[in-house]
Amino acid sequence: MEENNGIKLREIDINSILQRIRRKKKLFAITLGISFVLSSLIILCVPRYYVCSVKLAPETSNSSMGGLSSLASSFGINMSNIATEDAIIPEFYPDVMESVDYLTEMFFVEVTTKDGSLTTSYYDYILRYQKFPWWILTVEYIKKIFKKEDAALPLKESKINPFMLTKHQTNVAKAIKGKVQGKIDKKTDVLTITVEDQDPLVCATIADSAMAKLQNFIIKYRTNKAKIDLEQAQNLCNQAKDKYLKAQQKYAAFCDANEDVVLQSVKSKADELENEMQLQYNNYQITVQQIQLARAKLQERTPAFTQLQSATVPIKPAGPKRMIFVLVVMVLTFVGTYIYVLKDNK
Repeated sequence: MEENNGIKLREIDINSILQRIRRKKKLFAITLGISFVLSSLIILCVPRYYVCSVKLAPETSNSSMGGLSSLASSFGINMSNIATEDAIIPEFYPDVMESVDYLTEMFFVEVTTKDGSLTTSYYDYILRYQKFPWWILTVEYIKKIFKKEDAALPLKESKINPFMLTKHQTNVAKAIKGKVQGKIDKKTDVLTITVEDQDPLVCATIADSAMAKLQNFIIKYRTNKAKIDLEQAQNLCNQAKDKYLKAQQKYAAFCDANEDVVLQSVKSKADELENEMQLQYNNYQITVQQIQLARAKLQERTPAFTQLQSATVPIKPAGPKRMIFVLVVMVLTFVGTYIYVLKDNK
């Protein structure tokens, strides 16, 4: 025993520990052998999975705060969205990816496994071709015995209604929600989409599709009003053009019918029709300019996305870490066995 600042410390006797292990080496060999075999059997049943990540930098509206925005970003505060008129700012993109509309859109993505043996929709791939450990399969089999459920239909035969999903569709949507994750960096607004899947090619395909569908969703949202304005301007232009052509035809027909007539009343009528034609032409020109402005507004509202990291088919699986799992189990078994031996000697 040693005393240090009033606290008694006990020296660890390495020799006594080694002696206890030697005396009970048979017990240690049995417990460690059993733990190695069981942990290996358990971890080998867990399917391997792959991870693919893509990074996207969306275009945001600047609040023109100059140095104040830079100073705020140094403290982890994002002020770039304060003056924006968008309801869906980059910080909400992960929430968009968890919405039912977005998840059901992922149902229709066509995926192919790396070995080329399977090509199907992502919905059918999740529903029918996922691998599970034996204990999960056992539990599901027991559930089916006591509770009969309707067979899940393939995507081509099932109707997808985001407002009212079936039980199988809800389970697939939850599975996709767990596999496809979005995370936003509040300082830089960089969105990272991470996909986890049991096949490397499917993993990369879904990562690329998830990014593309999110871009389409944001573009559709931001350009919706501009598209409506452009459509209205086009309708007004078509109506103005029809009125101008009718006025032109009416004026030309009147002039042809009264070509040799010199009456003042005829000339006055011709001037009236000409003025009406010119008025309709001016209106038509104004609507043409409105179309050009609406197209420019649509182009302005269409956001640009910078792809910082594209999808790549992963080479090595991300998990499970089989060697680490077995090693941890054996270490815990060794510690537990030693504690048992220590108490037994007492």
